[in-house]
Amino acid sequence: QVQLVESGGGLVQPGGSLRLSCAASGRTVGSVSMGWFRQALGKEREFVAGLGWITVYVESVKGRFTISRDDAKNTVSLQMNNLKPEDTAVYYCAARRGAVVTAEGDYDYWGQGTQVTVSS
Repeated sequence: QVQLVESGGGLVQPGGSLRLSCAASGRTVGSVSMGWFRQALGKEREFVAGLGWITVYVESVKGRFTISRDDAKNTVSLQMNNLKPEDTAVYYCAARRGAVVTAEGDYDYWGQGTQVTVSS
């Protein structure tokens, strides 16, 4: 019964920044890890960042993206800095019970996605 809703996507110039937010509603139990995935047109969905007991990033976004969690608000954010055209994709918020993983098939709940377009 967990619902995830992403927001914050949009059009930004290369080098710019966006902050994505994922609002979770519904009851959650146990240890829950959150992840951000993205899917560019014609590409497979890929893991971007995850937050549980540890924080994990795909190599291509290290140093540029930061995942954070506000437990009081039940919200997860993805701060994206120094955006590149190759970051253009639909970004999805996901949640799973247990430790953070990078495989999309291991996540139980998904948001609808928010479009991020990086272009001049």
